[in-house]
Amino acid sequence: MKSVPPQQPRHRVAVLVLDDFATLDVGIPGQVFRVAANPDATPDTDPDAAPVRLYDIVTCTPDGGPVTCRAGYRLVPDHDLGVLATADTVIVPGVHGGSALEEGRIPAPLRAALRAAAGHARMISICTGAFVLASAGLLDDRPATTHWWHAERFRSLFPRVRLDPNVLFVDDGDVLTSAGVAAGIDLCLHVVRRDHGSDVANRVARRCVTPPFREGGQAQFIERPLPAASGASTAPTRAWMLENLAEPMDLAALAEHARMSVRTFTRRFREETGLSPARWLTRQRVEHARHLLETTDLPVDEIARRSGFGTAVSLRQHLHTAVGVSPLAYRQTFRTPA
Repeated sequence: MKSVPPQQPRHRVAVLVLDDFATLDVGIPGQVFRVAANPDATPDTDPDAAPVRLYDIVTCTPDGGPVTCRAGYRLVPDHDLGVLATADTVIVPGVHGGSALEEGRIPAPLRAALRAAAGHARMISICTGAFVLASAGLLDDRPATTHWWHAERFRSLFPRVRLDPNVLFVDDGDVLTSAGVAAGIDLCLHVVRRDHGSDVANRVARRCVTPPFREGGQAQFIERPLPAASGASTAPTRAWMLENLAEPMDLAALAEHARMSVRTFTRRFREETGLSPARWLTRQRVEHARHLLETTDLPVDEIARRSGFGTAVSLRQHLHTAVGVSPLAYRQTFRTPA
């Protein structure tokens, strides 16, 4: 009978949950890390034995008491902040309110506990959990991300943080941050991959029925509604541009349509939209291409023609610049099933 090697102590992940917590964020670490198992360490003497887990998950709140969320229920943890002293990784899920999100500060005991944990543990935030880490001073002068919706508020509260709102997550070694909700899955899978390799991470992804790796960043999810016509002097020309996206347009023709000189048209266009005519037109063409990719089965060449990019190569370049993915990857992600 083959001997079974002794099991190594499992990596302890402590999930710190605060009041007004983001419900899905809290469940992600438990789901991803709980199913991460070593495929080579299951005792072969018992084919029915449970897989050998690689992580130990614990949940805590600042005082060990229940915390509430806006979904109408409370979460009752098993631990208080003291468990952070035994953690190898600390994860802070997002919050929908509270002093960190609204004022950029957290209570002194929580700040002290997080700073002490950062001395020995890897620190991770999901979504607006970055506000909590930043309030503890753990993101100063470091790259980080958070949900794109809160990017401007984050910048105003934490100017020392090198915020990048376009990526799904940032790995800065011992401090990692993710964008909103589903990006927390991306980050947790990345951590498993970093700790134990792609094979284990891919197994986890299959168990969670999620891609092991997603292309692109947050840019593909940011809402960019078309500017409403305001009655300003370039509004009729902008409306005409939207109706003729497939046609070639140059600055002289646009100025002529608006019955202005090129210089005046360019100045007024920028005043009214915040963009140059060329950049505004490219943005609208990208938006139209995205719409066609989501709602039609048209070939990419035809979508490029209808959007005014001319060729699939040009469309691919502009879409990748705008949202970080190829037309095919974008369609696979967002195509509405028939």
